[in-house]
Amino acid sequence: MDTYKLDEIEAKEVFQGYLGKFIHSQNNTFAYWKIKANSPLPEHSHHHEQVVNVLDGIYVLKVNGAEHVLEAGSVLVIPSNVKHSGYSQTDCTILDVFNPVREDYL
Repeated sequence: MDTYKLDEIEAKEVFQGYLGKFIHSQNNTFAYWKIKANSPLPEHSHHHEQVVNVLDGIYVLKVNGAEHVLEAGSVLVIPSNVKHSGYSQTDCTILDVFNPVREDYL
């Protein structure tokens, strides 16, 4: 059983304005994001199921053409292979959980 401290994990800028810290279990990737206000996320899809947990701020996600305004305490499930994009209206803290493991974030 592993224990992690987020303040000891090096952040990586995956997209401009998106700093992520990643923890990988056997089946999942946990991505802790610090996102600067007004940072866009280009439309994309992946084979991973994604559970978006907004911890702080306001984030707008467009999933299959439907816009979702997410605030602290909001959780949204994005199924595998579904196109999505987004942007941060404010500075945000988000925890994304991906299944299976995101190999590109190792």
